Amino acid sequence: MSEFREYMTDEFGRGYALVVAEDLVIGELGDLTANQALAKGAAPKEVWLAVCHAAGVPKERWHGAVKDKPTGR
Repeated sequence: MSEFREYMTDEFGRGYALVVAEDLVIGELGDLTANQALAKGAAPKEVWLAVCHAAGVPKERWHGAVKDKPTGR
């Protein structure tokens, strides 16, 4: 679940991620929002992928945003 929230924040920003999770009705989830689907017991990964598809997130970011690795400096 924490990974789901992290992916949402990385993709949409903190504020908009909350709006997307609460307001975007997703057909793949039975016409539920992400929050409703999660509350009904849907797997966070399934919900994340449905959000990606519905919101047009590029497939290369469906496994989370690519983050820079620390350089150790």
